[in-house]
Amino acid sequence: MDMLQDVNFWLGLLKVIWINIILSGDNAVVIALAARSLPAHQQNRAVLIGSAAAVVLLIGLTVIAAKLLALSYLQIIGGLMLLYIGVQLLSEEDEGENEAGQHTTLWAAVRAILIADIIMSTDNVIAVAAAAGGNYVLMVLGLGISIPLVIFGSTLMIRVMERFPLLVVLGAALIGWVGGETIVGDVSLHETVEVHPWLHYLAAAAGAFIVVGVGRYLKSRHQAAPAG
Repeated sequence: MDMLQDVNFWLGLLKVIWINIILSGDNAVVIALAARSLPAHQQNRAVLIGSAAAVVLLIGLTVIAAKLLALSYLQIIGGLMLLYIGVQLLSEEDEGENEAGQHTTLWAAVRAILIADIIMSTDNVIAVAAAAGGNYVLMVLGLGISIPLVIFGSTLMIRVMERFPLLVVLGAALIGWVGGETIVGDVSLHETVEVHPWLHYLAAAAGAFIVVGVGRYLKSRHQAAPAG
């Protein structure tokens, strides 16, 4: 019986880790986007600090996920915050930071990583809690083991974004897409979306268009400002 329990535990742990890795692709994107404009020596610090803080909060959030998701308007607020973060990440300058500005930007990047990670991890939290079957040890171990893989993915994505700038726009669009999905997934809109399921995709697409459109507009204004 003990052996069977051990097997179930390890299978459950593998399940939790695998689910978290699959669902953490968008988290890796937002980490990479937030850290990409930092100097090279600060990128790893932003990724590590932001990710570590997010893990601590995610573990706590997993325990109370069901109660939080039952609150009306919570996901609407979270989705709007994601849209704001996506616009901010796309519109920010990549160059011309002085030393003091770099220090501020490091903590701005950490803050963006932390907030977006928590908001975007709703699906992770629900899936991990379900896979763990209420076993808090599995939840904590699964999240703890998965996060280094997410950090590695983020670091790799920063390098890829430097080589292919179009991925920055696509990454921001992904944040907007998830933001739109988060808004329309709110408890207060559940019945409306059940009757009109296409609203889910419309909201997600609208979120992506808003982030890319507003972000690129603001970036063009920033770039034009010195000439004016």
